[in-house]
Amino acid sequence: MISSQGGARASPPSAPQWSRPQPEAPRKRKASCLGSVRKASRMSLRLIGAICLCWVVGIGGEPCLIISEINADNPRLDTTEFVELYHTSGQRSSLDGYTLVFYNGNGNVAYKVLDLKGHTTDDRGFFLVGSVDMVPKPAILLPPNTVQNGPDAIVLYHTSAARYSEKMNVTAVGLVDAVVYMTRRTGGAELLAEILTPGEPAFVEDEAALEGDESIERCLLSEDQWGFQVFSPSPGRRNNCTPPATPGTFPLITELKLGGGQEDGFVEVSQPPAAGPIVLVVLDGKTDRVSVSVDVDDSRNGFITITIDKKYMKGDEAGAVALYSGRATDFPVGSPLSQRDSLDAFVFAGPGDKPSANLTEALIPGREPYQLSNSLREGGFYLSRCGLATWTRDPGIFWEAPQTPGQPNHCPWPKICPHSTVTPGGTDSPPHLPPWGNSDFLINELNTDTPGAAEDGEYVELWHPSGRRVSLQGIWILLFSANNNKPYREISLSGHFTTAKGYFLMGSDRLAPAPSLRLPPNTIQNGPDAVALYRSPFGPPSAMQRGIPTKGLLDAVVYRQRGSDKEAQELSKALTPGQLPLLEDPEVLPGDEALSRCRGLYPFDLSAFSVAAPTPLRENRCPRPPPAPEGVVISEVSSGHWTNHSHQRAFVELHGPPMTYLTGLVLSVFDQEHRGTVIALPLTGSINLNGFYIVGNVTGADQTFPEGSTVPTRGAVVLCYDLFSICRAGSALTNASLRDVLLFSENQRLLSSLSTTRRRQVLPALRSVEDGPVSLSRCSCCEVRSSSSWTSSSPTPSHANLCPSPAFSSQVDLCLGPPSFEQSGECGEVTHKKRMVDVALYLEQRCHCGISALYLQGTNSSCVSGWLRVWGNIQALSDHQRALIIQTMLSSPSPPQADTCSSPITGHYIGKTSALGLQIGLMVVVLLLLGLGGALFTHFYRRRRPLDYSTMELSEHAEGLSDL
Repeated sequence: MISSQGGARASPPSAPQWSRPQPEAPRKRKASCLGSVRKASRMSLRLIGAICLCWVVGIGGEPCLIISEINADNPRLDTTEFVELYHTSGQRSSLDGYTLVFYNGNGNVAYKVLDLKGHTTDDRGFFLVGSVDMVPKPAILLPPNTVQNGPDAIVLYHTSAARYSEKMNVTAVGLVDAVVYMTRRTGGAELLAEILTPGEPAFVEDEAALEGDESIERCLLSEDQWGFQVFSPSPGRRNNCTPPATPGTFPLITELKLGGGQEDGFVEVSQPPAAGPIVLVVLDGKTDRVSVSVDVDDSRNGFITITIDKKYMKGDEAGAVALYSGRATDFPVGSPLSQRDSLDAFVFAGPGDKPSANLTEALIPGREPYQLSNSLREGGFYLSRCGLATWTRDPGIFWEAPQTPGQPNHCPWPKICPHSTVTPGGTDSPPHLPPWGNSDFLINELNTDTPGAAEDGEYVELWHPSGRRVSLQGIWILLFSANNNKPYREISLSGHFTTAKGYFLMGSDRLAPAPSLRLPPNTIQNGPDAVALYRSPFGPPSAMQRGIPTKGLLDAVVYRQRGSDKEAQELSKALTPGQLPLLEDPEVLPGDEALSRCRGLYPFDLSAFSVAAPTPLRENRCPRPPPAPEGVVISEVSSGHWTNHSHQRAFVELHGPPMTYLTGLVLSVFDQEHRGTVIALPLTGSINLNGFYIVGNVTGADQTFPEGSTVPTRGAVVLCYDLFSICRAGSALTNASLRDVLLFSENQRLLSSLSTTRRRQVLPALRSVEDGPVSLSRCSCCEVRSSSSWTSSSPTPSHANLCPSPAFSSQVDLCLGPPSFEQSGECGEVTHKKRMVDVALYLEQRCHCGISALYLQGTNSSCVSGWLRVWGNIQALSDHQRALIIQTMLSSPSPPQADTCSSPITGHYIGKTSALGLQIGLMVVVLLLLGLGGALFTHFYRRRRPLDYSTMELSEHAEGLSDL
């Protein structure tokens, strides 16, 4: 039986303005009501369905605290600003442990921090922070004009309040919820959004949206996805999140009842003016065939209810309802699913009975069917359009709610949380998934050809480098065929989110784990074809650009079968220029295999992929690298930011045995100003015949830095041998992985994790080179991971390094002791080499000309009781540097003499034991000199006055003395 009845609804004050949805906890639908209803009569069920306010939709774990409304910009004097928090339990709840932080987008630092300890929400779950003129009165009062207008952010944290203070930099540590906002006039909130709501732009508060005042209100868009709208302020009350009653130019499904027991079902449809002929079609979820088709009365506007026989809309079976342009005769009963694009659709899955992937993908592409629960089956399910998502054909915008024919839908307040990535006491991002290199979505894994004829294990896996839950709003996947170089399927991912680790899986219906977006089996072609990833917020990429679209392209993979690489030339030229298509070789591994990203996180780089075992929604299982090449070290490093000289270039020079293959080595570059790696480059090829290998932006380089990347001003360069995922993270490197390190940073985190020599670094000394570019050069071939092996010099890529030379030496004679010279313990307990390290640091602090232990190779040292004397030749790179060293010596106290070094004077010192030994030595020398002088005097005296033999008396004693 089919009947219809009309009705009309009033329009709201203004159509809302929306941001993209915010990330939230995994969804779990549930329908419940107090007491048992299975034994109730059908009349009782109708009554319960009309008055029951305990139906809960979209519960996502435990209740949580959220930012529900912000009013940052009032007319005139800004005396009614406020921030409203809401606890999703709807009850009084303690706020101990929560902190509210206000960030200024100009500088991205905190300008206000509120510790909420000791406060609670009210009995309805609300909590207000606001100006003194606010009504109702806020729990925490703020002076007028405190909340800034934007670009700014307000963030709710749940961890120790001691972590947060005014003027601190923006952080995501402990983040529970965040709102980043700006105005059309200001803009400039990109960095705040990138850190606090990755993948989401800042919300634009439009001052012209309403007359008078307006606020930013949080509303549920679809299932577990939050968004914001501009609406009239409602402090301390529920936000006005009623769907707009005026549907616009397209008809929409606004209410449904899925029959249970002997109850018929119904569909309520909105009918806009001059919509033309519309037909309502009910489809069987198992056969994909038409069960019912009925014309919608186009003589009336407003809302029309159409009753459907209970056997076609059962609450325990899968099915679908769709609206099409046309007449019922165009969709005869029993006909297959139409290939026309529907105007609106609702697909549902019964308990244990889901619709086919073909039906889901055709009617609600990119969305999930509504999952019905077992409760209230006898009375059926009353579903109302409550979510306010901007995308269409989404069953997630329907919630279980009482039937309200001809009236605004009665939508319950949702009890879900917008964020699930709290990292109390942790870091800004997971250590194994650092923010580095490319900052947008990437294709991470691709399986296009699975064993068997069913092809029901195909998938495409995406990953976001933030390693967090991120919205895919505006993201598209296009599957291209090489036969015509056109997309054979174009899929919008709007409304979807990555997992908490940044993954998103699209694949066949039978794939395990279950994909977020299901495709019919054998959808992804085996090749030669391509998969391309786009950011296109204003529509499908093919509509934005003719041919193979490249505008908004984020990443692409062109792949092939054996012997088919030439058939994808146009796709390769447009999507991955200069590269051959990948081969998913079924002979590499037994069973199934996938193309997995293993050697790089830069887009359009097919060399980053390897054939590996499939790992959907898990870290890729990449093949181990070959045995590590021996003898390869970092030889020279230069940053393009160290000087302003026109020839200052960024490069890294490696040195090793000629023709050594570098496969398995990864060159990683860290920047102390940005947490994580900025470059992670798998090395290819081999050391040249001269023993060098150059990476960077210089002529003749063997590899160049990825576009937009370079050696930072302060950071570290690491030569790593391990899986690429470990090398790029840099947080779990072992001694075996860490082949060599050059650390030019004061950052304590880098020093503690990478330095092996008493947390010492090598910083470029610009004075070491006269008016020219500067590099850091290794001058000790065999001491890897040691700061003592390095010095500042002029760059010499692919040539022998400039190192300290005796040709430019000068004399040094120092006697050093406290307080001018601080040593780590008694100098007598350490080796000469370690003494020279300390002396070099002492001299460099005064010279700033690049002096290191290498310069003191020609010196001697003595030490007694902590007093150190150094004398000999100090080397230099050039006459220029030698002049700087001599100037430093002249400006220091005069070299100590034997008589002055005995006194512990600053800059000149000798210990007590040393002085006593010196005194004894001097006495022995004096006695020897006196004896020698007497003998010489006697000898010369006798030669001048010969003996008188005529008067000499013979005496054996005299003869004996003369012999002496």
